[in-house]
Amino acid sequence: MAIEFSERIGRIPVYPAAGGYAREDLVKLASNESPFAPLPAVREAVEAALGSLNRYPDPTSSALRARLANRYGVPALRIAIGNGSCDILLAAGEALLEPGAELVYAWPSFSVYPHLSAASGARAITVPLDERECHDLPAMLREITVATRLAIVCNPNNPTSTAVAFAEIEGFLDEVPPHVCVILDEAYCDFNVLDDPDATLELLPRHPNLVLLRTFSKVHGLCGLRVGFALCGSEELPRALDQVRQPFFCNALAQAAATEALAHEDAVIDRVTRTIAERISMDERLQALGLQVAESQANFCWVKLGQEREEQQILAGLAERGVLVRGGTALGSEVPAMRVTYGLPQENERFLQALAELL
Repeated sequence: MAIEFSERIGRIPVYPAAGGYAREDLVKLASNESPFAPLPAVREAVEAALGSLNRYPDPTSSALRARLANRYGVPALRIAIGNGSCDILLAAGEALLEPGAELVYAWPSFSVYPHLSAASGARAITVPLDERECHDLPAMLREITVATRLAIVCNPNNPTSTAVAFAEIEGFLDEVPPHVCVILDEAYCDFNVLDDPDATLELLPRHPNLVLLRTFSKVHGLCGLRVGFALCGSEELPRALDQVRQPFFCNALAQAAATEALAHEDAVIDRVTRTIAERISMDERLQALGLQVAESQANFCWVKLGQEREEQQILAGLAERGVLVRGGTALGSEVPAMRVTYGLPQENERFLQALAELL
């Protein structure tokens, strides 16, 4: 007799993870990782924590939350830590959603969002992006009802790399009813030049229902340790998240690395500057190849390949040449597309040469 699984297992989509991890000779531009290794001081902090691995990590992440509170001016009790920002997202779905409730988000957007409704039994309402490949915030507002518990705005948006300006976010929040939790997913905000990345902090005192979701995986280059955080407008959500998650969800090495990483803002700014320089160069060269590139405010680009091209053929051709990117279809695109992370100059050059051969 076969094992019987719960009904929700059939509803939850499989996350479209990138492949290629078994090979070492690849240019990996598929997962929006940082091409820069952790800073030496961060590595030293991790090494110093190795000696205490026989003990459980601090269940409250007190040192990390204190450092985040000092950095962002948000009380530590209104800061949630997670095993990556995905952990916080999934826990928010667990804490807020249930059958009969509604969740509103744009599409295409981050591939984890559909998991929230599928796992909880809530109704997902997806709103198409506008002609700029940006969030259509007025359209999202029209979909919010008394049943809406959660609205998610990914800014800059993954996978389309686009962003909406702070003024639009501010106006949106002014119209959202207070019973709706709004998660502003800002995983890539450090690369956004439309506004100061910290501009949204001023919205937290005005909106107790607001959550700013961020991560150490991108600009800090700590994907391998999985640590994210949420800056919240009230203390209620961090408490609820802790109730629905397993204890010790953020490991000791991740806490040590993230705490140290926050002490090196100058290095972060330098890496952002270098990434933006590669962004400008790569986007111009992609356009010179006759491809349509969205206006990126992230550390990756969204490229429309054109209806006459086969997306899978392009992806396979790049992989044969040792370059991994993400296909747009798996990320929600209705037309042939690809998402490409900006890497080091030599990695970007190898990608562009391979793509030119294929085109």
